[in-house]
Amino acid sequence: MLQLTQKLKDGDMRVLEVPVPALLPGTVLVRNHFSLISSGTEGSTVKAARMNLVEKAKARPEQVKQVLDTLKSQGVAQTWRAVMKKLDAYSPLGYSSAGRVVTAAPEVRDLSPGDLVACAGLTACHAEYVVVPRNLCVKLHPGADLRQAAYTTLGAIAMQGVRQADLRVGETCAVIGLGLLGQLTALILRASGVSVIGVDIDPGMVAVSRGRCADLALERSAPGIADAIERHTGGIGCDGVIITASTTSLDPVNFAGRIARKRGTVVVVGAVPTGFDRDPHYYRKELQLRMSCSLGPGRYEPSYEEKGIDYPAGYVRWTENRNMQAFQELLHSRRIDVGYLTTHEVRLDDAPSAYSMLLERSEPFIGILISYDVSDERDTWARRVALRPVAPERGGSSLGIGFIGAGSYAQSHLLPNLPTDRGVVLRGVMTASGTGARSVGERFGFQFCTCDETEIFDAADIDAVFIASRHDSHGRYVLDALGSGKHVFVEKPLCLTPEELAEIQRACAASGAGTSCPPLLMVGFNRRFSPLARELKRQFGGGPLAMHYRMNAGHIPPDSWIQDPATGGGRIIGEACHCIDFLTHINGSLPVSVHAAAMGTPGALHDTVTITITFRNGSIGTVSYFANGDKGMPKERVEVFGGGVAAVLEDFRTLTVFARGRKREKRLSAQDKGQRAEVRAFIDAVRGGGEAPIPLAEIFSTTEAAFAAVESIRTGVPVRCGEYGFCQGNT
Repeated sequence: MLQLTQKLKDGDMRVLEVPVPALLPGTVLVRNHFSLISSGTEGSTVKAARMNLVEKAKARPEQVKQVLDTLKSQGVAQTWRAVMKKLDAYSPLGYSSAGRVVTAAPEVRDLSPGDLVACAGLTACHAEYVVVPRNLCVKLHPGADLRQAAYTTLGAIAMQGVRQADLRVGETCAVIGLGLLGQLTALILRASGVSVIGVDIDPGMVAVSRGRCADLALERSAPGIADAIERHTGGIGCDGVIITASTTSLDPVNFAGRIARKRGTVVVVGAVPTGFDRDPHYYRKELQLRMSCSLGPGRYEPSYEEKGIDYPAGYVRWTENRNMQAFQELLHSRRIDVGYLTTHEVRLDDAPSAYSMLLERSEPFIGILISYDVSDERDTWARRVALRPVAPERGGSSLGIGFIGAGSYAQSHLLPNLPTDRGVVLRGVMTASGTGARSVGERFGFQFCTCDETEIFDAADIDAVFIASRHDSHGRYVLDALGSGKHVFVEKPLCLTPEELAEIQRACAASGAGTSCPPLLMVGFNRRFSPLARELKRQFGGGPLAMHYRMNAGHIPPDSWIQDPATGGGRIIGEACHCIDFLTHINGSLPVSVHAAAMGTPGALHDTVTITITFRNGSIGTVSYFANGDKGMPKERVEVFGGGVAAVLEDFRTLTVFARGRKREKRLSAQDKGQRAEVRAFIDAVRGGGEAPIPLAEIFSTTEAAFAAVESIRTGVPVRCGEYGFCQGNT
């Protein structure tokens, strides 16, 4: 399929062939007929992308600070990778479209192929096909005008602003800023029986508004404008003022205070500063200043947008989806007509020229629609997109690599460390997003990209699969890869449930039966491969060890997917497993019992915890995983005691050993957590037919110990671990 993209590095805009995005749970695949260019939001995005690096830095001081922090903690190479990952990626544009349903996920039971829908959100982009969460699309009446329906996102944003103003029939509202969003706001207000006063600095937009959406339309610079508004309202002033302008000036919010009536309401919908003059207007009139959040309740909330969990209407009457529905009903009943707003319509191939016109303002415009060729009624698309020709391979057999999931971590720590000089060939990369798959595929030199995992698993020339997707998919993908006879490297965690763990154990046993070279399974427990970790282990010749691993993990918001037990597994299963594996590796034996306690009330997030582990050889280990500290403190510290030796490993950069009354220190020039070494170890094991770099018993035992820690927190008692990852009940 074709999609409009731009690169953040230089603003280069192209219509590219990308694979159709993956149909995720709770989503709908839609063939776009029309999509709307948002001149305000998208215009700002494109303008920022076309700035040079110095201008970009000045415009985003917070991001510059993040880059400097990364530079300090991770060094030049990792910082450069992180920055280029952002700048070099193809970025989608658009967030409002309308089209026809091709298929829906099984959970979506109220939409069927052929239904007409309007779509909102970042996935409702300028592309021939889009995959949209159910709560971000609304079903349309048969025969609906899809050109007008494509305005749904801005229509719902305008609707939420009107609701925040809370006006009644016969009252008066001023709309400051008569661009696309202001026009829609004014149309909705008039349809609600509210008298509308439109204000803008552009005389052309003022002229368009007269007779179409405003009872009175005025230029902001017109002499006596405030007096004219006062006369129009009979000396009362405006009951409400909705600001839809976008500017760095304080004038809109201060002018709103000037024209509002006493105890009136000012609603900010556009991007304007709110450092208003307190006196005389806001203070003396006791005005309310309200912010309107995009399309309404549910916006930016993963439970609503990603999981499809709706709010009962009795508690939240107008969610973003219901605002979208209300806007579409206004269109269907013809109480509003947005047809006049469409000043330009371009084909997808010509979309870059429309953005140039928008930025250069070479001609007047309001609404710009992109139309798509839907003359072919068949829904056919490439499941994979070839990125480079497959060259003949010389000198023996090569190792074909497939990659599933390629987010920030994979692009910073896994993909750059894949050796391409040892007969390793990057065959295919799969991500859920078409632009993401193509960006990664081109950047790292894959032969093809796809959004369909079966293209990876079914490829005969792919020998090993790297899995770096979200945690909830790890177990399923591991099973699919093993079932396809492929070697597997999966980022931690291995899986999220004991049931998945048991399935994987059975699959490993089955895949190795009767073969001389069974598929290898490795989990990305990278810290054990750090050069300082290897040095630390060499300091202790044997005997039980006493170990402490403190991780200053830092805060992650409760609504993050990582904190979601169903998606990320929570932070113990999702990250503290690193600590458990490290202690297992250092002392050389498996956990037999786990006792954990979490700070906070029952039901709180389990991200500040202590985990006490006993091991078969008598060693003991404590993991202190804390999310309530300051990020200025180094993240990780390991202390190990045994046989008259003590050692301290600081943030995988410094190792200090105390032995025989002497102190020795080894320091690296940059932090090394072992990612490069672990990837090379896996590749070498696969190519050489050797044993897995991490024994399966340790992989399974670490995974089960993480499950046991969660269970121990729940029950308040220790949990005993079995030989290969099966809980044997409480001790």
